[in-house]
Amino acid sequence: MTESAFIEMDRVEKVFDVRKKTGFLKREVRRVRAVDSLSFTVARGEMVGYIGPNGAGKSTTIKMLTGILTPSGGRLRVAGIDPSRERTRLAHRIGVVFGQRTTLWWDLPLIDSYRLMHRMYRIPDARYRENLDRLVELLGLGELLDVPVRQLSLGQRMRGDIVAALLHDPEVLYLDEPTIGLDVVSKAKVRDFLRELNTERGTTVLLTTHDLQDIEQLCSRVMVIDHGRMMYDGPLAGLHEAGESERTLVVDLERELPPIEAPAPARVVRVEGPRQWLAFPASQSAAPLVARIAQEYPLVDLSVREPDIEAVIAKMLHSLGDTPKPPPERTTA
Repeated sequence: MTESAFIEMDRVEKVFDVRKKTGFLKREVRRVRAVDSLSFTVARGEMVGYIGPNGAGKSTTIKMLTGILTPSGGRLRVAGIDPSRERTRLAHRIGVVFGQRTTLWWDLPLIDSYRLMHRMYRIPDARYRENLDRLVELLGLGELLDVPVRQLSLGQRMRGDIVAALLHDPEVLYLDEPTIGLDVVSKAKVRDFLRELNTERGTTVLLTTHDLQDIEQLCSRVMVIDHGRMMYDGPLAGLHEAGESERTLVVDLERELPPIEAPAPARVVRVEGPRQWLAFPASQSAAPLVARIAQEYPLVDLSVREPDIEAVIAKMLHSLGDTPKPPPERTTA
């Protein structure tokens, strides 16, 4: 591992054999390449967005980083450890939150899951109490500790999983859709908390999400993966520029008026009565446009809608001249 890299992937591959019955005593074996010669490094203390379309290989990558899956080829290290060979040793240094799955015990009160993790990770008593009190307060779980996990809402469970992942002070945190199912207030709390965690404790964070606001507010760097290959690695502004993505400003006026005269490159794309929709480059701030409209028009309300992440990636891949994914290799058994 290079001196500055905390996570290092060097030409890592993961191939799955998928068997399908095609006739009597015949089966077709399809070799699916979920991760294809993927290389990147993440420095200690970095917070990186890891995004891509569904089926791009994001979850497979995280499962290899945690040791759940073994790479088919290449070299992988986390804190100098080979995850698949020393999974138990690595488990004490990482935390994982999967948005669609929980690490909590379904029928037990939330606090009992934390007590079990206290013992499993052998966390010193004083440190456990300090971490638990701090995390529960920051994520607003105080009144839910005695509630069985199965009775929690998705948003409450997500916050509960984040606490569970951090009780043992991991050096690196893998987050898969950490704000899924959360309301606006809860999302803000989680984002503030993750930002504080990264700043104060230097925790390395790899964040997978479909919410571009998560990336914008937390990450200075974003990686885009598609068909198991790295398509982009750089600042979010560069991704927007590559994909020519746009935000939408929704403006509610006091009365119906002709289309707003917006300064280029912003433009009106839709008008319905007193409501108008304006598109502008996602890489630019909305503030100047909002200030001008507020000054010149009888404004009632407005909101900014972020571009759909799938659309941003699709446009980026098109602009980069992405080649189609080769068909899966097939053999007959």
